[in-house]
Amino acid sequence: MSVPGSSLQGKVAIVTGSRRGIGEGTALIFAEAGADVVVSDAVVEGGELEAVADKIKKLGRRCLALQADVSLKADVDNVVRKTLDEFGAIDILVNNAGTGVGKPLMEVNEEEWDRVIDVNLKGCYLFCQAVGRGMIDRKRGNIINIASVEGFKAVRPVANPYASSKAGIMLLTRGLAWELGPHNIRVNAIAPGGVRTEMLRPLWSNPEALKLFETRTALGRMAEPADIASVALFLASDASSYITGQTIIVDGGFLA
Repeated sequence: MSVPGSSLQGKVAIVTGSRRGIGEGTALIFAEAGADVVVSDAVVEGGELEAVADKIKKLGRRCLALQADVSLKADVDNVVRKTLDEFGAIDILVNNAGTGVGKPLMEVNEEEWDRVIDVNLKGCYLFCQAVGRGMIDRKRGNIINIASVEGFKAVRPVANPYASSKAGIMLLTRGLAWELGPHNIRVNAIAPGGVRTEMLRPLWSNPEALKLFETRTALGRMAEPADIASVALFLASDASSYITGQTIIVDGGFLA
């Protein structure tokens, strides 16, 4: 019996929040596996998103770089429409865009709470709905949502809105797996632990804090974006063809 590989040849993927970190790593590994990729981010100033697009094109793949605030339906619909206009179909969606607020819940104001929930959870819903409709019509598709170990456990006392949004993403993933499964669409999530991204710079740039984190992780190190991107590639490929409704924890043993 042959084992399906991780090729994404001929596939079209959208990766949100992809100007850096996990999103960039995922977009690049998808392109290396043969996919054409649409990268999007709320921030385009500074040229980081275009730089990611250039890297993808140098790999011989087609790429669109689009500005989008995932909490706005008009922006989401625009990304989907332009992707379909350019590529004709969407095979893979990775909901990676996210934000947080580093305050205890008692100090978080309503605007800050709404922003975290709107970007992390509502944005996931909007993209799943907008892309999912086309996947239903085509009777195939693959959705991957980026959650967090903080959706399982109160890891940081200053991350309650973020953790709440990520817990919501995991339940949304399970519900959508049931809703979309009859249409041959798989829906899974990845729950990273600590990853060396800008969001966690205060942790990994502080030697004492980083050392404490490493001692609490079974593998003794912080993840790199590529550690998460490789799992996204597995879930996006036929190698995981019988996996849906799952949240894959990728935390180096932090929750073990």
